[in-house]
Amino acid sequence: MAVWREEALDYHRRGRPGKLEIRITKPCSTQRDLSLAYSPGVAEPVRAIADNPEDAFQYTAKGNLVAVISNGTAVLGLGNVGPLAAKPVMEGKGVLFKRFADIDVFDLEIDSADPDEFVRVVRAVAPSFGGINLEDIKAPECFEIEERLRETLDIPVFHDDQHGTAIIAGAALINALEIAGKDLTSVKVVINGAGASGIACARFFVELGLPRENLWLCDSQGVVRTSRREGMNRYKSAFAQETDLMTLAEAMRGADVFVGLSVAGVVTPEMVESMADRPIVFALANPDPEIPYDVVKSVRPDAIVATGRSDFPNQVNNVLGFPFIFRGALDVRATAINEAMKVSAARALAQLARQPVPDAVLRAYGLDRLAFGPDYIIPKPVDPRVLLWVAPAVAQAAMETGVARRSIDLAEYRQRLEARFGKARELRRLIMHKAATSPRRVVFAEGEEPRIIRAAAIVQQEGIGHPILLGRPDAVRAKARELGVPVDLAVVDPATHPRLAEFADHYYRLRQRRGVTLHEARRRVLEPNYFGCLMVKLGDADAFVAGLTSHYPDVIRPALEVFRTRPGVSRVAGMYIMTIRDRVYFFTDATVNIEPTSEELAEIAVMAAEKVRQLGIEPRIAMLSFSNFGSTRHPLAEKVRRAVELVKAQRPDLMVDGEMQADTAVVPEILEQDYPFSELKGGANVLVFPDLEAANIAYKLLARLGGAEAMGPILMGLNGPVHVLQRGDGVEDIVNIAAVAVMDAQEPGNER
Repeated sequence: MAVWREEALDYHRRGRPGKLEIRITKPCSTQRDLSLAYSPGVAEPVRAIADNPEDAFQYTAKGNLVAVISNGTAVLGLGNVGPLAAKPVMEGKGVLFKRFADIDVFDLEIDSADPDEFVRVVRAVAPSFGGINLEDIKAPECFEIEERLRETLDIPVFHDDQHGTAIIAGAALINALEIAGKDLTSVKVVINGAGASGIACARFFVELGLPRENLWLCDSQGVVRTSRREGMNRYKSAFAQETDLMTLAEAMRGADVFVGLSVAGVVTPEMVESMADRPIVFALANPDPEIPYDVVKSVRPDAIVATGRSDFPNQVNNVLGFPFIFRGALDVRATAINEAMKVSAARALAQLARQPVPDAVLRAYGLDRLAFGPDYIIPKPVDPRVLLWVAPAVAQAAMETGVARRSIDLAEYRQRLEARFGKARELRRLIMHKAATSPRRVVFAEGEEPRIIRAAAIVQQEGIGHPILLGRPDAVRAKARELGVPVDLAVVDPATHPRLAEFADHYYRLRQRRGVTLHEARRRVLEPNYFGCLMVKLGDADAFVAGLTSHYPDVIRPALEVFRTRPGVSRVAGMYIMTIRDRVYFFTDATVNIEPTSEELAEIAVMAAEKVRQLGIEPRIAMLSFSNFGSTRHPLAEKVRRAVELVKAQRPDLMVDGEMQADTAVVPEILEQDYPFSELKGGANVLVFPDLEAANIAYKLLARLGGAEAMGPILMGLNGPVHVLQRGDGVEDIVNIAAVAVMDAQEPGNER
């Protein structure tokens, strides 16, 4: 991806210069807050830590704080630019730690190229941190620095230029060998580049099981061999071969694997042609590989190729490693990151690449499909599942090898990792878990749509439900094969269904006194939105999902005609689950009722409360307006006030209040200070808008401009488990709605 100089400079300087800031995590509004934060209150944790140093993890940020440290002697491909010029890179590393693993970072740039002084400075500041990430330090000094720090410090020390590349390349190698049908113990591997990354890859491949005699290390002077004297050091000598081979070209003849960690252009097409059958070529020099991807494929179409670039398949990117490795190490308070932890990280990444790829990842890369194979041997860097696979694997290895200060339950740990990134994951996990406890048959109207097919495969694979796709079986299965998803999905063609006449008769009886003739009934039931509803109504399925290619009313209308509303309910309504940072809100009604009356608003509020309780959350309802508790006399405010009275009369068990403005509803301090009489305590989580216009505008603005995640709409009030997709929903959205539909089908009264 091309980046322009001015664009990059403007990115770093606009607004607050740089990429990081410090955020206060405790209240600091009052004098008492400040007294607790500093003197005299801070003396108490000081005393506790003095008595027991382990308490630092409990009372300070140490347990989630990593130092990213460099002296600027080997920055990117720019060389020795010095510590100050290295700072943007170290800040960038901090951004990646935070973005991918929620780890806080202080970057430290040390003005010294002397290993002794560098080690002394790092040792002196180490008590501040839970881990140390060394970065952009030239070889061979980087090896000595890391070794000495690991020997003397009781926190993880990790030189990412070495181990990060080695771990990701190791994961890619495990899968590439699997695809190529080769065994690590019998392949010939050539590594070009004997700096930090090259030496680390050599060490790590041996750790994975590669015999040392099968590994050939080369540098700018050719093959590293026992007879060489020039350009050697003890780190290279560990991999020296007793051989007459001199050049990289000679070493690559018959090689099964080439790993480049050097410079562009050092590998020729002839060298690749000379390799063994089904060669594996990792040309990882950045920004330009040792040999271009397309050149390798042109001379050896059978090759499995990886690069360091995002515009080609199989990007070996360190961001797949260091954030999650540190996350796992920090969470068990590890004293080191040892070889077992690194191997576990690599094997976890390799296994993850063999799983189905989420739609969010496909969308991020503009892909229609991605499946384990020559063009997909390692996960994509934006795959959110990497955290949930790598961090627990590292934590488990730390516990098993005795470097963890504390033990954790891994199943619970995975759940906490999901929750750490906001309530959206936690709530989605709850919905998925509830659906999977008793899966139901879910009919999808647009069964020939690629996104529906992929979503149905996920629903089936994860045990959320039993999908049924409406469409032509041959077309659906051909598309499924093209997409690389399982083809054993259930497919129903309405036109050939054996109960088609029965469905038409049933629909005719429902609508014969509403202007529908038998002929029209027979025509309508062929439409997927009618047919799917009738499948549920007559017991061939348990829930119905539609709307990906339809307008909202075109799905609601058949559902209402077939199911009508629940007893005691006059209208259906829609609700969105909105996640903003670590808070979850429920917005209603943003999809169905344009100008609801007081009675309808009350009904919507009660339905929303029931749905929220179904999700295991206690509802706190705010009825929104432009007025606060009578501050403005107007019929619109009076409508909302009347709705509040109706809810309180009908459901005294619910916490509800209004009319109130939106900020009053969601900021507890406003209610406590200005309206202490309010029955709404702790801020609202269910926001009932006065009309569709306000609700629709609010949820879309928050989703587009406020960084909120929207899940929904969830249909409420219908006398059957029918849910409507939004046009343009992604696969993950479809899976979410399918899980909600299954959860609805499990409810008493909806079981069929």
